[in-house]
Amino acid sequence: MRVERDGVLGWMVFDHPERRNAISVDMWRQIPEAARELDGDADVRVVLLRGVGDVAFVSGADISEFEETRIGPKAAAYDELNQVAYAAISAIGKPVIAMVHGFCVGGGTAIALSADLRYAADDAQFGVPAAKLGLGYDPHGIATLVGVVGPSAALEVFFTARRFDAREALERRLVNAVLPKAELESHVCDIAIGIAANAPMTLSSVKKIVGELSSDPAERDVAGMQAAVRACFDSDDYQEGIRAFLEKRAPVFRGR
Repeated sequence: MRVERDGVLGWMVFDHPERRNAISVDMWRQIPEAARELDGDADVRVVLLRGVGDVAFVSGADISEFEETRIGPKAAAYDELNQVAYAAISAIGKPVIAMVHGFCVGGGTAIALSADLRYAADDAQFGVPAAKLGLGYDPHGIATLVGVVGPSAALEVFFTARRFDAREALERRLVNAVLPKAELESHVCDIAIGIAANAPMTLSSVKKIVGELSSDPAERDVAGMQAAVRACFDSDDYQEGIRAFLEKRAPVFRGR
């Protein structure tokens, strides 16, 4: 795993090209650290996920390690590594965008689903081949997929265990848009920079509220949602937004 910064954009980079960016045990362990580093950097307004090379975003977990790491009693510990990694990405308080090209399979699909937005190149292939390996899939991961594509499409993904091309992924709402591969990075960066120009507290409050509304109504943090909204109205950024509108200029938000 590598962390890169480009102005207001922070990148989590999956760098294992010899295995199509399959995630090794060491990489699973590094994901939460990378997520926390970018989340804690006040200069970074948007976090992006990408894979190295032209072949894959993330082709899944590194199956070559499974006989050592995902057999018998070790399987539960391995799955816990996965869940901690996904949760760390989801917990980033800033907008998170997955920029997907090539293979995005198994754990790669789960990584992409941990982001808020997903943009895919026209060569992207998605899938969860759990049924071809005979492994059990964590309920949290299934719930995340169901929340994005709905129960029937989620069952299709798991039952068939096949790969879905970018067009099919768009039809099933797995991705926000599909772009020609040569245009993907510039398109995603343009979107990310546009998002980064908006008020950070508004973005984080909306992200929190959408997350809460996706949970069990009995477990929703209603007070936390209301506090996030009030914090926006009490912020300097809100005053700046009003002044900028009245003065017909672009606002300069500082996240406070």
